[in-house]
Amino acid sequence: MLARPAVPRRVLGGLEVSAVGLGCMGMSHNYGSRDERDCIATIHRALDLGVDLLDTADVYGDGANEQLVGRAVSDRRDRAVIATKFGMVRDGSGRQVDGRPEHARRCCESSLRRLGVETIDLYYLHRVDPTVPIEDTVGAMAELRDEGKVRHLGLSEAGAETLERAVSVAPIAALQSEWSLWARGLEANVASTARRLGIGIVAYCPLGRGFLTGAVRNPEDLGTDDSRRRHPRFHGENLAVNLRLTDRIAGYAQRWGVSSAQLALAWVLARGDDVVPIVGTTRVDHLEHDLEALNLALPPSALEELGRLVDPEEWAGPRSRSGDREYGSSPPKPSFRR
Repeated sequence: MLARPAVPRRVLGGLEVSAVGLGCMGMSHNYGSRDERDCIATIHRALDLGVDLLDTADVYGDGANEQLVGRAVSDRRDRAVIATKFGMVRDGSGRQVDGRPEHARRCCESSLRRLGVETIDLYYLHRVDPTVPIEDTVGAMAELRDEGKVRHLGLSEAGAETLERAVSVAPIAALQSEWSLWARGLEANVASTARRLGIGIVAYCPLGRGFLTGAVRNPEDLGTDDSRRRHPRFHGENLAVNLRLTDRIAGYAQRWGVSSAQLALAWVLARGDDVVPIVGTTRVDHLEHDLEALNLALPPSALEELGRLVDPEEWAGPRSRSGDREYGSSPPKPSFRR
């Protein structure tokens, strides 16, 4: 069993965190029913093991996830690095994005109340608003930082040009984007731009929404209220193609005596010391299993071979229900000169 010193540390643009973070979204959002006691026990176990980066957002469960995280850390705030997000809004017409400065302030103050904290350690813009200059949004976020409401700023799913423009206003500590064996669009030019600008990378869905574990063979394996039932990669001809790829990963993992999940997570960890994957789970045993990826004695050549074994172009279907458009999207230019 892992002991606390087993989890190394990494730095995201000046913010030191555990090398693996805990994604809390599934505790309140998207992946079906869950027991809150199990979720809080998982957060507590993560903190006990030295996993201090806890990732949430105001839109997860319409604020319920932030409240859950707040309850879980209420007696151990000094051991947690809380990351949350704003800017994604759900209404009757579906998912919308709002990056207006006044919206940033309202959301931050609401998140602070739900979390029950005085300061948010890492505050992200959840998605880039295509109608608001990124300079305006980041400027508002910087004001929140200057007021002590947040410590570090982040962006999620931002493209290279957007990163360049954002850092002209304020330092950006982290870029959170999907990065795994089944989602590698970040590698084209976004990751290199982030590194040149001193921005750390937080990789969400490092296990491909659970698909890379090999545990999901059919949408019927998922609960009726699990959003993955509507994911394009989990259906029809896409599913048949993708299962062959996960079987290939499973075979390679068996050669090394590890699980598919551990191998896939080790691959993301090996992308660089500035990369922090966040694993999403509601169970202590799954968390402990995944964290064993930190202890795998795999040679770098084996992980590079794995990357070649599964060509990113082979995956069938877009990586998310909204498609792959997030990488590289750019907001409008500001109408004034700063």
